[in-house]
Amino acid sequence: MPTEPEVSLKKLSRIQKNTNQHWVGNGFPVRTLFSYSTLGPMISPFLLFDYAGPMEFSPTEQRHGVGEHPHRGFETVTIVYSGEVEHRDSSGGGGKIGPGDVQWMTAASGLVHEEFHSRDFARRGGLLEMVQLWVNLPAKDKMSPPHYQSILDSQIPVIDLPDNQGKVRVIAGEFDGIAGPARTFTPIDVWDLRLTGNQPIDLAVPDGYNTLLAVLKGSVRVNGSEIIDTAEVGLFERAGDHIRIGSAPDTTALLLCGEPIDEPIAGSGPFVMNTAEEIRQAMTDYQSGKMGKIT
Repeated sequence: MPTEPEVSLKKLSRIQKNTNQHWVGNGFPVRTLFSYSTLGPMISPFLLFDYAGPMEFSPTEQRHGVGEHPHRGFETVTIVYSGEVEHRDSSGGGGKIGPGDVQWMTAASGLVHEEFHSRDFARRGGLLEMVQLWVNLPAKDKMSPPHYQSILDSQIPVIDLPDNQGKVRVIAGEFDGIAGPARTFTPIDVWDLRLTGNQPIDLAVPDGYNTLLAVLKGSVRVNGSEIIDTAEVGLFERAGDHIRIGSAPDTTALLLCGEPIDEPIAGSGPFVMNTAEEIRQAMTDYQSGKMGKIT
Protein backbone atom coordinates (compact mmCIF):
# COMPACT_ATOMS: atom_id res chain seq x y z
CA MET A 1 0.00 0.00 0.00
CA PRO A 2 1.26 3.54 -0.73
CA THR A 3 2.40 5.46 2.34
CA GLU A 4 1.69 9.11 2.98
CA PRO A 5 4.70 11.38 2.51
CA GLU A 6 6.38 12.34 5.75
CA VAL A 7 6.02 15.99 6.70
CA SER A 8 8.84 18.18 7.99
CA LEU A 9 7.52 20.31 10.85
CA LYS A 10 8.81 23.83 11.33
CA LYS A 11 10.09 24.18 14.88
CA LEU A 12 8.58 26.84 17.11
CA SER A 13 11.42 29.24 17.89
CA ARG A 14 9.67 31.57 20.35
CA ILE A 15 6.33 32.89 21.59
CA GLN A 16 5.93 36.65 21.45
CA LYS A 17 3.43 38.65 23.55
CA ASN A 18 2.87 42.13 24.90
CA THR A 19 0.49 42.92 27.76
CA ASN A 20 1.03 46.68 27.51
CA GLN A 21 -1.76 48.51 25.71
CA HIS A 22 -1.44 51.96 24.19
CA TRP A 23 -3.84 54.21 22.30
CA VAL A 24 -3.50 55.05 18.63
CA GLY A 25 -5.41 58.29 18.40
CA ASN A 26 -8.51 58.09 20.60
CA GLY A 27 -10.12 55.14 18.82
CA PHE A 28 -7.76 52.16 18.82
CA PRO A 29 -6.56 50.53 22.08
CA VAL A 30 -3.61 48.56 20.75
CA ARG A 31 -1.16 45.87 21.83
CA THR A 32 1.82 45.60 19.49
CA LEU A 33 2.44 41.85 19.43
CA PHE A 34 5.55 42.03 17.23
CA SER A 35 7.70 44.65 15.57
CA TYR A 36 10.66 44.78 13.17
CA SER A 37 12.52 47.01 15.65
CA THR A 38 13.30 43.94 17.78
CA LEU A 39 12.66 40.92 15.54
CA GLY A 40 13.72 42.13 12.07
CA PRO A 41 14.71 39.16 9.85
CA MET A 42 12.73 36.65 11.97
CA ILE A 43 9.41 38.14 10.81
CA SER A 44 10.23 39.45 7.30
CA PRO A 45 8.34 40.31 5.08
CA PHE A 46 6.08 41.34 7.98
CA LEU A 47 7.00 44.40 10.01
CA LEU A 48 4.48 44.97 12.77
CA PHE A 49 1.29 43.49 14.23
CA ASP A 50 -1.13 45.67 16.21
CA TYR A 51 -4.08 43.99 17.92
CA ALA A 52 -6.79 46.53 18.78
CA GLY A 53 -9.35 45.59 21.42
CA PRO A 54 -11.53 43.83 22.06
CA MET A 55 -13.11 46.87 23.76
CA GLU A 56 -16.64 48.17 24.19
CA PHE A 57 -17.26 51.77 23.10
CA SER A 58 -20.24 53.78 24.32
CA PRO A 59 -22.49 55.53 21.77
CA THR A 60 -21.18 58.97 20.83
CA GLU A 61 -21.43 61.71 18.24
CA GLN A 62 -17.67 62.30 18.53
CA ARG A 63 -15.15 60.97 16.05
CA HIS A 64 -12.97 58.21 17.46
CA GLY A 65 -9.86 57.23 15.55
CA VAL A 66 -6.64 58.72 14.25
CA GLY A 67 -6.40 61.77 12.01
CA GLU A 68 -4.19 62.52 9.02
CA HIS A 69 -0.75 60.91 9.11
CA PRO A 70 1.72 59.74 6.44
CA HIS A 71 3.23 56.40 5.42
CA ARG A 72 5.95 55.38 2.96
CA GLY A 73 7.73 52.16 2.03
CA PHE A 74 5.28 49.43 3.06
CA GLU A 75 1.65 48.26 3.18
CA THR A 76 -0.95 48.28 5.95
CA VAL A 77 -3.46 45.43 6.19
CA THR A 78 -6.48 46.03 8.43
CA ILE A 79 -8.73 43.07 9.32
CA VAL A 80 -11.95 43.81 11.21
CA TYR A 81 -13.49 41.23 13.54
CA SER A 82 -16.03 43.50 15.22
CA GLY A 83 -17.02 47.13 14.68
CA GLU A 84 -16.61 49.35 11.62
CA VAL A 85 -13.75 51.53 10.39
CA GLU A 86 -13.77 54.29 7.76
CA HIS A 87 -10.62 55.15 5.81
CA ARG A 88 -9.63 57.98 3.45
CA ASP A 89 -6.25 58.64 1.85
CA SER A 90 -4.56 61.16 -0.43
CA SER A 91 -4.37 58.72 -3.36
CA GLY A 92 -8.18 58.64 -3.57
CA GLY A 93 -8.58 55.32 -1.76
CA GLY A 94 -11.10 54.85 0.97
CA GLY A 95 -14.24 53.20 2.22
CA LYS A 96 -15.93 51.53 5.18
CA ILE A 97 -15.05 48.03 6.36
CA GLY A 98 -16.92 45.93 8.90
CA PRO A 99 -16.74 42.43 10.39
CA GLY A 100 -14.87 40.05 8.08
CA ASP A 101 -13.72 42.81 5.72
CA VAL A 102 -10.10 43.70 4.94
CA GLN A 103 -8.43 46.92 3.83
CA TRP A 104 -5.07 46.43 2.06
CA MET A 105 -3.40 49.82 1.62
CA THR A 106 -0.14 50.09 -0.30
CA ALA A 107 1.55 53.28 0.87
CA ALA A 108 4.67 52.66 -1.27
CA SER A 109 5.99 56.07 -2.48
CA GLY A 110 3.90 57.83 0.12
CA LEU A 111 0.45 59.03 1.06
CA VAL A 112 -1.50 60.61 3.87
CA HIS A 113 -4.48 58.81 5.38
CA GLU A 114 -6.92 58.81 8.28
CA GLU A 115 -8.81 56.03 10.07
CA PHE A 116 -11.90 56.52 12.23
CA HIS A 117 -14.74 54.46 13.63
CA SER A 118 -17.58 54.66 11.13
CA ARG A 119 -20.22 57.25 12.04
CA ASP A 120 -22.91 54.57 12.33
CA PHE A 121 -20.78 52.43 14.64
CA ALA A 122 -19.85 55.45 16.78
CA ARG A 123 -23.51 56.43 17.21
CA ARG A 124 -24.68 52.96 18.24
CA GLY A 125 -21.52 51.94 20.13
CA GLY A 126 -20.40 48.36 20.58
CA LEU A 127 -17.44 46.02 20.52
CA LEU A 128 -14.35 46.96 18.49
CA GLU A 129 -11.82 44.26 17.60
CA MET A 130 -9.39 44.48 14.71
CA VAL A 131 -5.85 43.79 13.58
CA GLN A 132 -3.47 45.97 11.63
CA LEU A 133 -0.50 44.27 10.01
CA TRP A 134 2.40 46.11 8.36
CA VAL A 135 3.91 44.33 5.34
CA ASN A 136 7.30 45.37 3.98
CA LEU A 137 8.01 46.07 0.31
CA PRO A 138 11.26 45.14 -1.45
CA ALA A 139 13.54 48.07 -2.27
CA LYS A 140 12.58 47.99 -5.97
CA ASP A 141 8.89 48.54 -5.09
CA LYS A 142 9.10 51.03 -2.23
CA MET A 143 8.56 54.01 -4.53
CA SER A 144 5.72 52.43 -6.52
CA PRO A 145 2.45 54.40 -6.80
CA PRO A 146 0.14 54.07 -3.78
CA HIS A 147 -2.78 51.65 -4.12
CA TYR A 148 -5.86 50.63 -2.15
CA GLN A 149 -7.68 47.29 -2.06
CA SER A 150 -11.04 47.01 -0.32
CA ILE A 151 -11.72 43.30 0.24
CA LEU A 152 -15.20 42.43 1.46
CA ASP A 153 -16.00 39.37 3.56
CA SER A 154 -18.08 38.01 0.65
CA GLN A 155 -15.00 38.08 -1.62
CA ILE A 156 -12.83 35.94 0.68
CA PRO A 157 -12.91 32.17 -0.02
CA VAL A 158 -13.82 29.97 2.95
CA ILE A 159 -12.47 26.40 3.01
CA ASP A 160 -13.67 23.68 5.38
CA LEU A 161 -10.95 21.79 7.22
CA PRO A 162 -11.21 17.97 7.37
CA ASP A 163 -13.19 16.22 10.11
CA ASN A 164 -15.10 19.36 11.18
CA GLN A 165 -11.91 20.94 12.53
CA GLY A 166 -12.94 24.43 11.43
CA LYS A 167 -12.60 26.81 8.49
CA VAL A 168 -9.91 28.85 6.73
CA ARG A 169 -10.60 32.25 5.18
CA VAL A 170 -7.94 32.85 2.51
CA ILE A 171 -7.18 36.57 2.47
CA ALA A 172 -3.88 36.34 0.59
CA GLY A 173 -1.87 33.57 -1.02
CA GLU A 174 -3.30 30.07 -1.42
CA PHE A 175 -4.72 27.32 0.76
CA ASP A 176 -5.38 23.88 -0.70
CA GLY A 177 -5.15 25.34 -4.23
CA ILE A 178 -7.66 28.13 -3.53
CA ALA A 179 -6.30 31.67 -3.96
CA GLY A 180 -7.24 34.68 -1.86
CA PRO A 181 -8.22 38.03 -3.41
CA ALA A 182 -5.38 40.23 -2.09
CA ARG A 183 -2.70 41.23 -4.59
CA THR A 184 0.79 41.22 -3.05
CA PHE A 185 4.27 42.29 -4.18
CA THR A 186 6.03 39.23 -2.75
CA PRO A 187 4.73 35.72 -1.99
CA ILE A 188 2.57 35.98 1.15
CA ASP A 189 -0.09 33.83 2.79
CA VAL A 190 -2.60 35.43 5.17
CA TRP A 191 -5.08 32.85 6.49
CA ASP A 192 -7.84 33.66 8.98
CA LEU A 193 -8.36 30.41 10.92
CA ARG A 194 -11.58 29.62 12.80
CA LEU A 195 -10.81 26.36 14.60
CA THR A 196 -13.41 24.18 16.32
CA GLY A 197 -11.81 20.80 17.01
CA ASN A 198 -9.28 19.02 19.19
CA GLN A 199 -7.63 16.79 16.60
CA PRO A 200 -4.21 17.81 15.21
CA ILE A 201 -4.19 19.53 11.80
CA ASP A 202 -1.10 19.72 9.59
CA LEU A 203 -0.97 22.95 7.59
CA ALA A 204 1.39 23.03 4.59
CA VAL A 205 3.63 26.11 4.46
CA PRO A 206 6.65 26.70 2.20
CA ASP A 207 10.09 25.60 3.36
CA GLY A 208 12.38 28.60 3.82
CA TYR A 209 9.56 31.07 4.50
CA ASN A 210 8.96 32.87 7.79
CA THR A 211 5.77 31.64 9.45
CA LEU A 212 3.90 33.25 12.35
CA LEU A 213 0.72 32.16 14.13
CA ALA A 214 -1.17 34.90 15.99
CA VAL A 215 -3.89 33.66 18.36
CA LEU A 216 -6.67 36.19 18.91
CA LYS A 217 -9.16 34.01 20.76
CA GLY A 218 -8.68 30.70 22.56
CA SER A 219 -5.40 28.80 22.46
CA VAL A 220 -3.62 26.24 20.31
CA ARG A 221 -1.06 23.50 20.92
CA VAL A 222 1.60 23.51 18.19
CA ASN A 223 3.65 20.52 17.12
CA GLY A 224 2.20 18.49 19.97
CA SER A 225 3.93 20.46 22.73
CA GLU A 226 3.96 24.26 23.21
CA ILE A 227 0.74 26.24 23.76
CA ILE A 228 0.11 29.65 22.19
CA ASP A 229 -2.54 31.57 24.16
CA THR A 230 -4.79 34.52 23.40
CA ALA A 231 -2.93 37.64 22.20
CA GLU A 232 0.30 35.70 21.64
CA VAL A 233 2.26 35.02 18.43
CA GLY A 234 4.28 31.91 17.69
CA LEU A 235 7.35 32.43 15.50
CA PHE A 236 8.62 29.39 13.62
CA GLU A 237 12.01 28.54 12.14
CA ARG A 238 12.29 28.83 8.37
CA ALA A 239 13.18 25.17 7.79
CA GLY A 240 10.28 22.77 7.37
CA ASP A 241 7.13 22.53 5.25
CA HIS A 242 4.30 22.09 7.79
CA ILE A 243 3.09 23.26 11.18
CA ARG A 244 0.87 21.09 13.35
CA ILE A 245 -2.01 22.66 15.30
CA GLY A 246 -4.09 20.82 17.88
CA SER A 247 -6.33 21.30 20.94
CA ALA A 248 -7.97 24.37 19.46
CA PRO A 249 -11.74 24.39 20.09
CA ASP A 250 -13.38 27.80 19.60
CA THR A 251 -10.13 29.47 18.51
CA THR A 252 -9.52 32.36 16.12
CA ALA A 253 -6.00 32.77 14.75
CA LEU A 254 -4.15 34.39 11.86
CA LEU A 255 -1.46 32.43 10.08
CA LEU A 256 1.09 34.64 8.33
CA CYS A 257 3.67 33.15 6.01
CA GLY A 258 5.96 34.91 3.56
CA GLU A 259 9.13 34.80 1.56
CA PRO A 260 11.72 36.80 3.53
CA ILE A 261 12.91 40.12 2.11
CA ASP A 262 16.54 39.93 3.15
CA GLU A 263 17.36 43.62 2.72
CA PRO A 264 18.38 46.33 5.23
CA ILE A 265 15.54 47.95 7.17
CA ALA A 266 15.60 51.58 8.25
CA GLY A 267 12.47 52.79 9.98
CA SER A 268 11.24 55.87 11.79
CA GLY A 269 7.62 56.23 12.88
CA PRO A 270 5.39 55.95 9.80
CA PHE A 271 8.23 55.38 7.31
CA VAL A 272 10.08 52.12 6.58
CA MET A 273 12.84 52.26 3.98
CA ASN A 274 16.31 50.74 3.47
CA THR A 275 18.63 53.59 4.52
CA ALA A 276 18.67 56.51 6.93
CA GLU A 277 19.01 58.90 3.98
CA GLU A 278 15.76 57.54 2.50
CA ILE A 279 14.03 58.17 5.84
CA ARG A 280 15.25 61.77 5.88
CA GLN A 281 13.99 62.19 2.32
CA ALA A 282 10.60 60.77 3.30
CA MET A 283 10.29 63.32 6.12
CA THR A 284 11.23 66.14 3.76
CA ASP A 285 8.77 64.98 1.10
CA TYR A 286 5.95 64.75 3.64
CA GLN A 287 6.66 68.17 5.13
CA SER A 288 6.74 69.73 1.66
CA GLY A 289 3.37 68.23 0.73
CA LYS A 290 4.62 65.69 -1.81
CA MET A 291 2.55 62.89 -0.26
CA GLY A 292 -0.64 64.73 -1.09
CA LYS A 293 -3.71 65.83 0.81
CA ILE A 294 -6.98 64.17 1.72
CA THR A 295 -9.80 65.80 -0.24
